[in-house]
Amino acid sequence: MVGIIDYGVGNLFSLKSSLAYIGEEAVVTNDPAVLQKCDHIILPGVGAFGDAAEKLRQSGMAEVVLKEAAAGKPLLGICLGMQLLFEKSYEYGEYAGLELIPGVVRPIAPMISEGLKVPHIGWNGLHFPKEKEKSPIFADLAENDCVYFVHSFAAVDCADFVTATAEYGAELTAAVARGNVYGCQFHPEKSGEVGLKILKAFCNL
Repeated sequence: MVGIIDYGVGNLFSLKSSLAYIGEEAVVTNDPAVLQKCDHIILPGVGAFGDAAEKLRQSGMAEVVLKEAAAGKPLLGICLGMQLLFEKSYEYGEYAGLELIPGVVRPIAPMISEGLKVPHIGWNGLHFPKEKEKSPIFADLAENDCVYFVHSFAAVDCADFVTATAEYGAELTAAVARGNVYGCQFHPEKSGEVGLKILKAFCNL
């Protein structure tokens, strides 16, 4: 069973439908007792970091995520959900994250080539660091397989944990991992067959 955390932000039912398509049972929940019984946890998210972080804490879900991650349960953060895994974000202020992965989140506008649109929206190829073993959630992917992005902010100062990058006027962090904690800046549930392969690999951990 995969637990999809419902804390008021995120494309929850598209994600649940994608998991059902690959034969994985999933539940959308904000009940800590239900999440504790799940084998895998997904933290989705869309919108602003500060608002999402506050909702995550107020709902009690932040505490559950930290507890389950510390117990070794596979956790996947998607889009804003990935950004929440970091120490802090500088999105319209300074806000604390879950501190599960060292690094911070900053706007991409100063990083990318002048003239490129922000947010970064659309399909982009993944590049895997050649000096590292490929992350298990990308085991069935090839270099430059395309996934779907929608973001204006990206993780930085996290090089030791980057498992994939994407080129958009600069090399942007596309995915990270630290132990049993994984993050994808893109949306696997909107990324066709490639995204389904990623979700299946995560569920097989």
